[in-house]
Amino acid sequence: MPQPTRTILDRFFLFIKGLAMGAANKVPGVSGGVVAFVAGFYEEFIYSLQKINGKAFMLLINGRFASFYRYVNGRFLSLLVLGMLVSYFSVSKILDFFIEKKELYVWAAFFGMIIGSIIYIGKGFKHWNRTTVIAFVIGMSVGLSLSFLDPARENDNLWFVFFCGIISVSGMTLPGLSGSFILILMGNYVLLLVDSVNALYDTMTEMIRGDFSFIHNQERKHMLLILSVFTLGSATGLVTLSHLLSYVLKHFKNITTAILLGFITGSLGVVWPWKKTIYRTGENGEFIRDSAGDRIIINYQRYLPDLQATETWVAVLYILLGISILLWLDWYGKRNNKNG
Repeated sequence: MPQPTRTILDRFFLFIKGLAMGAANKVPGVSGGVVAFVAGFYEEFIYSLQKINGKAFMLLINGRFASFYRYVNGRFLSLLVLGMLVSYFSVSKILDFFIEKKELYVWAAFFGMIIGSIIYIGKGFKHWNRTTVIAFVIGMSVGLSLSFLDPARENDNLWFVFFCGIISVSGMTLPGLSGSFILILMGNYVLLLVDSVNALYDTMTEMIRGDFSFIHNQERKHMLLILSVFTLGSATGLVTLSHLLSYVLKHFKNITTAILLGFITGSLGVVWPWKKTIYRTGENGEFIRDSAGDRIIINYQRYLPDLQATETWVAVLYILLGISILLWLDWYGKRNNKNG
């Protein structure tokens, strides 16, 4: 796949897409891969990750950094990853705030965006037959069943943390499969996406102030080790899954697309707006909180909306807004292709 020439505006929008992917990956039930799929850079993303292979490492070892950068489509990946990192410490924090204050409306907007992505992908898929219909049903069944599983208990074993890292990137490489929700089911969402990240943030803040006392803080060092192992697992997962997906997209593109479309459809069960959040509680019924003081989510209890409530119809408007955003992205992408 040749690397496209990018204008300054293209680079800016690629950074924004990275922000959107990062924010989506942080929210349980939402898949960053859907952003890549709908925004039209999913295949380039998978292709670029697939280029991180033995040849790329040989270029690095031999000091041919410019060749390595070109070989792995470095400009594309660096802008995207930069957007994700910035999102993780900014946009996703804003998203956390609105989920806490206006949970129904946030989930409604995501619900609408996923419906919009189904419309977007579905109307462009013209290869329905017996095999692809079966693949779609399988994908939808797996996606839907995941939303009703009970989560496991937290586990900080480093091998398990490494495995969690591999699984967590599924939301980036498999549209419709939420890596953060999978971490909730595995019991390690708070440990890996809240506590360890907070430990890194606190450590960086202290180092900027010239305070290196964390060196003597065993708990802090343990959390940083957990984050390092999790990051290594995530990087391993990105590379290995991208190679696998590159192969199946090349040889079984229609079946793979049908399965991914099924995943996305099944994920509607996870982001159903009308649900009550179930928090982890102690023996006396008090809420158990993480190191940031936030209550720990363990699952959701879904219910049907009250059609007489005003907030229900406001939520419906947010669903329509979410659908509109995706349809606008579709229109914007087609207009850019025509102009290009």
